[in-house]
Amino acid sequence: MNPIKNQIGTVFIPVSNLAKARDWYCDILGLKADREISHGLYVIPLTGSDIVLDSNIYAIENLFKVPAFHLNTDNIHEAFEFMTSKGVELLTEIQPTRSFNFKDPDGNVLMVCQC
Repeated sequence: MNPIKNQIGTVFIPVSNLAKARDWYCDILGLKADREISHGLYVIPLTGSDIVLDSNIYAIENLFKVPAFHLNTDNIHEAFEFMTSKGVELLTEIQPTRSFNFKDPDGNVLMVCQC
């Protein structure tokens, strides 16, 4: 039996200002920013893998230049309009793959996808 599980436990995102990033991500994801910030980390619990905002690893060269993962949506058009209304920096229009890319406040490139 293989001791490495075929699942992702968490995704670390480098952020420069942990409180600001926490508030932004929680707002975008519709979550309360009520968890403890500890040791330069903030865990955002999601269905499946969690996101850990990590100010310890922040450096310009560590930012995601391409999406390392995508956030799911059931309606790509509603998600696009929602992100537009939030003033999020959108990098692409909705693609034929039913996805679009955007940047977080630190410049990490992320994706929303309707799978």
